[in-house]
Amino acid sequence: MRSTPINYAAKFLLVSSRSVNSLVWALLFVAIFGPGALAGTFAIAFRSIGFVGKLFGEALEEARPGPVEALTACGAPWTSVFLKGYWPQVVPAFWGIALFRWDINVRESAVLGLVGAGGIGVAIDSAMNLFQWERVALMLFAIFAIVVVAELAVTYVRKRII
Repeated sequence: MRSTPINYAAKFLLVSSRSVNSLVWALLFVAIFGPGALAGTFAIAFRSIGFVGKLFGEALEEARPGPVEALTACGAPWTSVFLKGYWPQVVPAFWGIALFRWDINVRESAVLGLVGAGGIGVAIDSAMNLFQWERVALMLFAIFAIVVVAELAVTYVRKRII
């Protein structure tokens, strides 16, 4: 981006989003929206924005300048420069980053419920408070199974796309 203030504002947003842990974001959004899945969704989204933004920005910076300069020299609009010059070079990085972050988000979603941000973590917390250890074990097994299935899905998609 040619605008320095917009660059600094974007970097500030990405750094501040990434520097705060998901549990802290969850506590903040539980205070704002109340307990539930909305707070957890916002917590995961805010943490992911910084992570994906930084890695995708670095991938854009590493793109070869030749195609971009050629399109710019021909007078192409910025959308065409992005879609024809940058995007073909960063597609594998984008999908790799997106799949990696999705995998992390699946794992974090279980933990965020422990602070009231919805999901299976709320059920685990209530079962632990009632000393229902069989239910806790079953839910932990379910989380383990979901993580394994998510890992297999990510590996399959990564092989097909990247």
